[in-house]
Order: sequence, then structure tokens, then C-alpha cells
Amino acid sequence: MGNCHTVGPNEALVVSGGCCGSDQKTYVVGGWAWAWWLISDIQRMSLEVMTILCRCENIETSEGVPLAVTGVAQVKVMTENELLGFACEQFLGKSVIEIKSVILQTLEGHLRAILGTLTVEQIYQDRDKFASLVREVAAPDVGRMGIEILSFTIKDVYDKVEYLSSLGKTQTAAVQRDADIGVAEAERDAGIREAECKKEMMDVKFVADTKMADSKRELEMQKASFNQEVNTKKAEAQLAYELQAAKEQQKIRLEEIEIEVVQRKKQITIEEKEIDRTEKELIATVRRPAEAEAYKMQQLAEGQKMKKVLTAQAEAEKIRCIGEAEAASIEAVGKAEAEKMRLKADAYQQYGEAAKTALVLDALPKIASKVAAPLAKTNEIVILSGEGSRVTGEVNRLLAELPVSVNALTGIDLTKIPLLQKMTSPQCQAAV
Repeated sequence: MGNCHTVGPNEALVVSGGCCGSDQKTYVVGGWAWAWWLISDIQRMSLEVMTILCRCENIETSEGVPLAVTGVAQVKVMTENELLGFACEQFLGKSVIEIKSVILQTLEGHLRAILGTLTVEQIYQDRDKFASLVREVAAPDVGRMGIEILSFTIKDVYDKVEYLSSLGKTQTAAVQRDADIGVAEAERDAGIREAECKKEMMDVKFVADTKMADSKRELEMQKASFNQEVNTKKAEAQLAYELQAAKEQQKIRLEEIEIEVVQRKKQITIEEKEIDRTEKELIATVRRPAEAEAYKMQQLAEGQKMKKVLTAQAEAEKIRCIGEAEAASIEAVGKAEAEKMRLKADAYQQYGEAAKTALVLDALPKIASKVAAPLAKTNEIVILSGEGSRVTGEVNRLLAELPVSVNALTGIDLTKIPLLQKMTSPQCQAAV
């Protein structure tokens, strides 16, 4: 007894084993197959497209630049019986993830190998050629596993040393340069063409303007000729009118001049009379009062002058009289003082030494009072000395110096007076 198994177009049915112990395998895609119970082995394999992401990092190119390349491959199990048998031998019983892993290792190996043979510019600038090369190299190896590479594309190419960015900047600069050159050349060509068109336009315009100017000049010349004739007639008429007007104006002016002459004569007569009137008025109102005032001031000045002269003479006489009186008074006083001094001198000569001494003694209190006048304001005098004998010595010294002071003031030597000799003797001082 057996059972019928069916599969869709996206799967392959593998029937192995059969009656009489046969090992023959039957592959069915999108159909059905008969399998014996307990004898035949039924397995299925997916035929759907598998997407594999290949990523290789830090792979050095032929120039030694490390790149990271990401590629996308679309693969599937081939349906030919022989190739399907190869796939079944390799992957039958494995999951889709395990199949992808095997194919991925193969593709990455070929991708690394090809990267090492190309330059960065070849990889980056012609990705389609690079992908086709990878597909051509890897196809035989995966084909022997019953796998077909439907497509292989380069998704991304980048590096960590900024080689590609620098390459892009260079290319960008070159493209920009070429674009600027192209724009400049286009603008140059456009400018040249525009200038040529403008030149042609100006040539045509100049020809037309010249013709128009010739026509206008002829018209203006005709107008000028006509205007000249008209203006000549107008000028003749105007001159005739102005000549007649000038003659009439001259007559009018002569009459006006005669009228002005008469008016001037009348005005001169009036002004002369006004001058005479003003002169008489000034004489009456200004000159006569001024003369009277001047005479008055002259008389007053002479009176003041005479008054000051007489006053000065009187004052001088007064001062002279006072001077004479004061001189006489001074002379009388001087004579009296001189007589007094003469009489005193005679008396002193008659008095002798005793009288002189008496006079000196009478004068001593006055001298002492004058000397002691500053001391009158002193409340107390304290003589500091460690010994009593020194105080006595100071007093004796003052007494001894007194006759010298009197002699210097009066010219009288007290030491020659007998009474004072006894007072100033050493014995008297010792007694004191």
C-alpha cells in the first residue's frame, strides 16, 4: 500500500527507496509522486529565492586601502534533475538558514579574493562590473552545489580612512571645473553670437537712420529757407515799427526832460529858501545861546580863578604867620631851656661832688622803677640752689655790679663816693 504526495512549483519532492530495495531517487517539482509506506522516504526542499547579505570589512585592495563592501545575492536551487540531485546531496534535510550560511561563506570568500585584485577606483566607479566579476567567479563553485546565482549587486562600499571621500572630492572638483569651463565657453559663444547679431542689427539701424537723417535734413533745409524769407519780412516790419516807436519815444522823452528841468529849478529855489530859514533858525536857537553860555562860563571861570588865587595867597600868608609865631615860640623855649641848662651847669659846678652824689641818689629810685617795671607783673621769684652760700654770693655779685651799671648810664663813678665805698667794702658785705 502507498500514498500519493503532491508539491507546488516552489518546492521539490524527493522520493527515495522503492520496492525490491532500490536506492533510486525521484525528483518531482510542481507535481505528484507515489510513495510506498514504510519503504519509500519522502523529503521536501524549498525552491524559493534566497536573499543573502554578504558583508566584508577591512579588506585591503590591490593598493592596500582597507575597504568595507556589502553585497546582496539572490540565489535558488536549480530544478534540472542532475543539478537538483547535487543540491539534494548537499542540502537535503538542512534548514534554509543552514543553506544560506554555506552559500554565504562561499560568496564572501570569492568577494574577498576579488577585492584584493582590484583598485578602489575600479570597485567604486564600476560596481556593475565588480558584481558581475564576483558572480562569474562564484557561479561554478555554487553551481556544483546545485545553486544558481540569479543576481549579485554591490549595495555599499565605504572605508574608515576617508579615501573614498577624498576621491569624491577630487572627482567633484574636476566635474565642477569641467562644468565651469563649459559654462564659460557657452557664455563666450553666446556673447560672440549676441555681439554679431547686435552688430548686424546696428548696421541695419545705421543705414535706416542715415536715410531718415538725410530726409530730415532736406526737410529742415526747406523749412529753414521758408522761415528765412518769412523772418526777413517780419524783421523789416518789426524794424519799421520799432523805428517809428523810437521816434515817438524820443519826443516823449524830450518833453519829460523839459518837465524835469522845470521841476529841478523849482526844487532848487525851495531848498535855497529852506537853507536860509534853517540858518537863521540855528543862529537864533543855537549860536546866540551858545555865545551867551560861553561868555557866562568865561566869566565864571575867571571868577573862580581869582577866588582860588586870593584864597591861596591868604592861606600862604596864614601859614607864614603861623610859622613865624611857632619859630618865635620855639626860639623862646630854646633860649629858656638853654638858660636853664646853663644855670644847672653853674649850680653843678658850685655844688661839688656831694651835690652830684645827691642828684644821682635821687635819680636811682627812678632808674630802679624803670628797670623793675617789667618785674611788677611777676608774682614770685624763686632762686634754686643746693647751698645757702650760693644765694648770698649771687646777691653780693649783683651789688658789686650796680656801680658799674650806674657809671655806664650816668657817667658818675659810685665807687669814689665815701659812703658807697663803705657799703661795698668786703667787711660790710661779710657782715651782710
